[in-house]
Amino acid sequence: MSRLDSFIRRVTAQREILNFMIEQVQSVPGTVLELGLGNGRTFDHIREALPDREIFVFDRAIRANPRCVPDGEHMILGEIRDTLEFCGPRIREKAAFIHCDLGSGDPTTDLATQSWISPLIALHSAPGALIASGLALDLPGYEVLPLPGGVQEGRYFLYRAPAQTTRVAAE
Repeated sequence: MSRLDSFIRRVTAQREILNFMIEQVQSVPGTVLELGLGNGRTFDHIREALPDREIFVFDRAIRANPRCVPDGEHMILGEIRDTLEFCGPRIREKAAFIHCDLGSGDPTTDLATQSWISPLIALHSAPGALIASGLALDLPGYEVLPLPGGVQEGRYFLYRAPAQTTRVAAE
């Protein structure tokens, strides 16, 4: 498969996943966390679909189209491993939906990311929160959700937090 075809499959799957999760999150109170702004496409899609939700975006640097960048109150710059751990006072509310797009394509780096991001996601999840991730996460007690039809297994991983979340201290 060409890289163009692979890219088209990836972004099509991403849109299907986001639309599925956005539909599911309507009844879950809380903010939205976008972990990894990248070029801003997914943030822009979520912002358009959930206009009444507060969306906080985390990334190391801004490389996105200026129209796809949140305002300064909602854009949190720095190492996500550090900023996500200590953002509670700024965000003030647990997340109803977390979209985690931090995969690097390198298995060792991705395994290391999975190890530190999983407890931080658990820390910030509201009861019943929905999580969509490009990396498999280690979220004990979370329900693994099936992928929408047409999305290739292993391309995305979907989770639902338990109705009563147990707070796991970030390591």
